[in-house]
Amino acid sequence: MNLTPENIKLICHRHFGIGSDGILYGPLIDKDKIRLRIFNPDGSEAEKSGNGIRIFTKYLVDPHYVTGKRVFLDTLGGRVEVEVLDERANWLRVDMGTVTFRSDEIPVSGEPREVVNETLNVGTDSFKMTCLSIGNPHCVIPVEEASEDLVKKIGALIEHHPLFPNRINMQLLEIVNRNHIKIEIWERGAGYTMASGSSSCAAASAAYRLGLVDPRIKVEMPGGTIDIDIHPDGHVHMTGAVSSVARGEFSEDFWKQLR
Repeated sequence: MNLTPENIKLICHRHFGIGSDGILYGPLIDKDKIRLRIFNPDGSEAEKSGNGIRIFTKYLVDPHYVTGKRVFLDTLGGRVEVEVLDERANWLRVDMGTVTFRSDEIPVSGEPREVVNETLNVGTDSFKMTCLSIGNPHCVIPVEEASEDLVKKIGALIEHHPLFPNRINMQLLEIVNRNHIKIEIWERGAGYTMASGSSSCAAASAAYRLGLVDPRIKVEMPGGTIDIDIHPDGHVHMTGAVSSVARGEFSEDFWKQLR
């Protein structure tokens, strides 16, 4: 299947296609490796997706394409290990790797540094930001109240801010207590998003680095909750639910449009 940006946009379109926040393309078999490609609804390719990894793992487990309790997936953001915690693969634990706050690895423009609690100017507003990568780039902004209105107001401005040469994902971070945070999410290439695994990992890691939370954190989002465990070296594990919704196939008319 030729996944051009135009075809990706058509498939993800909520009126003329299926409607989706993205496409998981695979499995692409490379010797003994299972490779997964992740596309945003604007046609761009993403390095990693925590929710996408859980969804794709369940897709592989349900028809027994893979067996066993551990699944390894290769993404642009690196190899990911997934542990299947129940028989129906409705509950999964993902090794998301180690975060970095280094500007040259995220990337963030300017002198090489760790981007922690810096000032970010957005129009006439100023915010404190902490930026990091967990295989894909994130900008976390602590606020008193994480609201949908605010994330929609500043999300696109931050995604395309000149500080971020590869664009960036953004999370508004609200601290509930030392084991519970709330976030609102703007995803690079997708816009306002109700839930995101990698965003949960990023926001929890930023909160931990700032000394605002303990290493075990529940992340609450409009689309659900995820449990995050952070190790002293910055290594992150994510545990969350996934469930199937439907199976289907493209009509011949739609295939013609994609061709």
